[in-house]
Amino acid sequence: MTPGYSDECRGKARDYYYNVAACGACAQRTQCTTAKHRKISRLENEAVVERQATRVAAKPEIVAERKTIVEHVFGTLRLGGHDEFLCRGLEMVRAEFSLSALSYNLRRALNVLGVEKLLAGLPVRA
Repeated sequence: MTPGYSDECRGKARDYYYNVAACGACAQRTQCTTAKHRKISRLENEAVVERQATRVAAKPEIVAERKTIVEHVFGTLRLGGHDEFLCRGLEMVRAEFSLSALSYNLRRALNVLGVEKLLAGLPVRA
């Protein structure tokens, strides 16, 4: 199939492919499409998505481990109202995310250790 055109669908760039001459002479066209020719679309970065899917299929245990380590953190942050950034610019967004991560870590430490153990682990200043 030859590349036809590129367009955007739901905010994602897509490339469309078709072959009008081949579809017009094809005996199985009615089983394939009701249009004059078949048009296939692929995301602009479909190759990257396919490589990732291949890696995931080869080692599903890595995905399961990631779910236990990372997904809980981001889910908790999102439920806590940290699902979008209020600041603009990379430096400010990094600072905002760092504060969100710090608040998550403190809350998690309080839940796991408790206030007494957490305070006991802090250095004493004179």
